[in-house]
Amino acid sequence: MIAIVFGSLNDRFLSAENLTNLALQMAATGTISLGIIMVVLLGEIDLSAGSVSGLSAVIMTILSVNHGWNPLAAIVVALAGAAIIGLLHGWMFTRLGMPSFVVTLAGLIGWQGLMLYLLGSGGTINLPFDGFVAGLSDTWLPTPVAWLIAVLIVAVRTTSDLVTRRLRAAADLPVTSIIGTALRLGGLAVALAAVVLILSADRGVPLLLIIFATLAVGLDLVLRHTLFGRHMYAVGGNAEAARRAGINVTRIRLIAFAASSTLAAAGGILAASRLAAVNQSSGSSDTLLMAIAAAVIGGTSLFGGRGRAYAALLGIVVIQAITNGMLLLNVDSSVRYMVTAAVLAVAVAVDSLARRGQPR
Repeated sequence: MIAIVFGSLNDRFLSAENLTNLALQMAATGTISLGIIMVVLLGEIDLSAGSVSGLSAVIMTILSVNHGWNPLAAIVVALAGAAIIGLLHGWMFTRLGMPSFVVTLAGLIGWQGLMLYLLGSGGTINLPFDGFVAGLSDTWLPTPVAWLIAVLIVAVRTTSDLVTRRLRAAADLPVTSIIGTALRLGGLAVALAAVVLILSADRGVPLLLIIFATLAVGLDLVLRHTLFGRHMYAVGGNAEAARRAGINVTRIRLIAFAASSTLAAAGGILAASRLAAVNQSSGSSDTLLMAIAAAVIGGTSLFGGRGRAYAALLGIVVIQAITNGMLLLNVDSSVRYMVTAAVLAVAVAVDSLARRGQPR
């Protein structure tokens, strides 16, 4: 519907150039949204994600530019620092019994203050345009490599589905029909082919999109196919029942908050790469709100226990497509905010109605 509406109002919306820009725009905020999902799955919230993303980008930039560190080492230190911040938030929530809203609200204010302190009076630090970090947003996959990756994804997914189907059949569990499996795999192949064709018609598939998609797929595999992921859903669904079942609820919550801050830092670094600089507005403005909105619009329940990592991908596509389309139409920012708010309200309303219809 979004593509049809904006495509009919402005012929540039569905152009290869604009869709490539759209892919670049959604990578940073989408990565932060992945971290938000980790906490929201527990029925909690992380309001500090935007500030942590900006602070981590500033730490990385100061170490690599002002102190001459290797960019990879600076990125590792920034990610590690964000993980420690997340653990601190989790400790305050689990051990001190502080509400996650208050803990992360304090973090939002405090970490933003630390970021401004580190930036000093200059307020802006530029990254070398030919450096490693800035190069992340200016790297495009050659067309043959992009097609190879698409084929590998379909092949891996097909093998996984067939193996899962065989194992479930051997255990006398319900299995998806062959037609259903074929349609799902065919839809994946068509979607990937469309992405490669459209983006290759411009500059190519951007590396930032590959990084974001890899993080989304990896996180989804962790949540759906590991013991930790099952424990996440259990704690988010009913923490007391999970505790009585022997799950270490405190450990799960600590890891979730640490993962949220780490992914926020990764998103901040991707944003700095695209801007080739950090400044006083890094991680601020509507970054946090868009990341939370993307998670919710994508289908993650604010009540906890339900949602997937792909929600960040779906949600950020919706958010950025609406924003991009209205910018092409020169719509006033006030209208853009109201439309985004309406989409978010509808998503939460649908989630609330769905929960109301479920048996207790």
